[in-house]
This record gives sequence, C-alpha cells and structure tokens, in this order.
Amino acid sequence: MINFALRSCGLRGHATFDPDEQALRERLRVDTPVGEAWRCLRCETFVVGEPRHRGPADTAPEIPRGRLLRDRTLMRLLAVERLFRGLVFVLLAFGVVKVRGSREHLQQVFERDIPLIRPLADQIGWNPDNSKVIHHIGQAFSLSASTLMWVAVGLAAYAAIEFIEAIGLWMMKRWGEYFAVIATSIFLPLEIYELFEKQTVLRVLALLVNIVAVVWLLWSKRLFGLNGGGKAYEEEHRAESLLSVERAGLAENS
Repeated sequence: MINFALRSCGLRGHATFDPDEQALRERLRVDTPVGEAWRCLRCETFVVGEPRHRGPADTAPEIPRGRLLRDRTLMRLLAVERLFRGLVFVLLAFGVVKVRGSREHLQQVFERDIPLIRPLADQIGWNPDNSKVIHHIGQAFSLSASTLMWVAVGLAAYAAIEFIEAIGLWMMKRWGEYFAVIATSIFLPLEIYELFEKQTVLRVLALLVNIVAVVWLLWSKRLFGLNGGGKAYEEEHRAESLLSVERAGLAENS
C-alpha cells in the first residue's frame, strides 16, 4: 500500500512546527545525541534540525494527513487528466481554424490524393467510399467558414472549462470542486448520447471517469450539503491536523 505521507514528505520535505504552547512543544520535540528533533506534522517522523515554522499552534500550516492526503493526490491526478483534455481541445480548435483558413486548398489536396490510396486500400480490404472517417472529412470541407469558426469557438470554450477545472482541483480550492462537479455533470448527457451513437473503449472510459469523479467529489468533499455539508468538511480538516490530535490528547490527560 502506498504511504502517501512519506511520499509527500519525500517530494516536499518534512513539515515541522515549533508551537509557542509549551505542552504541545514537549509533544513535538525530543533531544537526540545529534541535536533536537521535531515531529513531522504529516508523516509523524522525528526529524533532526530546526523546525520549518514557528508560532502559536493556531497559525500552524494546514498539513493534510491520512485520507485527506490521499484525496489531495487523487484530486491532482484528476487535475492532470483535465489539463490533458483541455490541451486536446485546444489542438482541435487550432486544427479547425487552420482548415477554415485554407479549406479550398485542403479540399483539392484531399480529393486529389484519395485515388492514390485506393491500391493500398484494396490490398488491406478497406473501402474508402464506405469509410466514416473519409465521409466526415468530406462533410467538414462542405461547412461554411462561419460555421467552422463557431465550431472552433465551441472547442476553445470547452478547453477553457477543462483548464479552469484543472486549476481549481490542483490548487485544492473549494470553488474548484464545485466547478468540476457542475461542469462535468452538464456534459454527462452528451457523453451518454455519444455512447449510444457509437461505443468505443475511449468513450466508455471517459464516461466512467467522469461519473466516478462526480460521485467521489460530491460525497468525499461534502458538496451541496451531502455527507454533513461544509461544516463537517471543515471539522474533518481540523480533526486531521496533528496539532489538533495532540490538543485532544492533552485535554484527555488533564
């Protein structure tokens, strides 16, 4: 099983903190033969050297641990997937604009070169006349310049939505979670319709990823009042803090 805490500390360094409160300080600091060591707020390992931060316990940085740290990793993986989608749609929009600018020339080249591939097509048993790909390319050339421009605008707008999702999810912003759920849910009916039109492995995987992402975000991030809502979400973050755990331990012992 992946230890997300050690993995994160390996990438970012340990999160050590020296609280002003003496009782908490004693729980986070030990003396060693090579000097003082401080307990990492993320992986709980004692690290020799000066703490990275100091101050009152209430000013300590929020360090996700346990499930919250795992969720952060999953959200960033989802953000990378959204970024990749956005880049794909940017390339598609750019391609449509290029076709719009030289549509007549490309159509002439296309119609001129199609007969040249027929001998090869006959060898592999492929009939270009019945090919949906060839048919769709021919339809694209028949579209007007204004229609192609609107197609490019639509693709660019969709790419922008994907980029906003990626930024919000990567930065772990609450608005990013809401935006991702709303934006993804809006396009689910279209993805389902496309799946009924033609089933492909890529379409099935994309639909499953989006459905799982929406359900997971709604429940684990307690959006729209689900699973306890925003108050439960904030309390969970406070409870996962190591300093909160140490405070609770002091309260029990007092």
